[in-house]
Amino acid sequence: MILLVVDTQKGCFNESLYSFETVKNNIKLLIDIARKNNIEVVYVQHDDGPGSYLDKNTDNYEIYDEFTPREGERHFEKNVNSAFHPMTGLTEYLNSKGEKDIIVVGVSTDYCMDATIKSGFEKGFNLFVPGYTNSTYDNPYFDKETAYKYYNEFMWGERYAKIITLEQAIELLQS
Repeated sequence: MILLVVDTQKGCFNESLYSFETVKNNIKLLIDIARKNNIEVVYVQHDDGPGSYLDKNTDNYEIYDEFTPREGERHFEKNVNSAFHPMTGLTEYLNSKGEKDIIVVGVSTDYCMDATIKSGFEKGFNLFVPGYTNSTYDNPYFDKETAYKYYNEFMWGERYAKIITLEQAIELLQS
């Protein structure tokens, strides 16, 4: 089991997200519980390239302060939506460790989280998405609450991932 934290960077993780306080507190709690139970926490960061809003040489690229990785915790970089894209090396890393069970948290529900979950499923990983541990913003087609509910309550469950409660995620990390 690992806890995969996707794109929780200062430039993307802010009060404009759907249910921000709840999502922030839930992710923070899961990171803490994972660490206390010797469950590896792995971070993925998105880099849109030089001069962009998510340029890896800017503060926006850094992980949100309340989720700061500890020394030695792995992080992978991407410039595409899926954390499992071959460019990241994440799939190979997890396969080399024999890890198949992954709790996935992060942003943005309708972009990088969606691509990561679908790609991880196709690569044979068992993905768990705890409630209110991912979020997104309004987009031109639907508001952020609708986007969250569409993916978490309709799209991912029974297809690509197991949708679980926060309590179930805690149990998985403690077992």
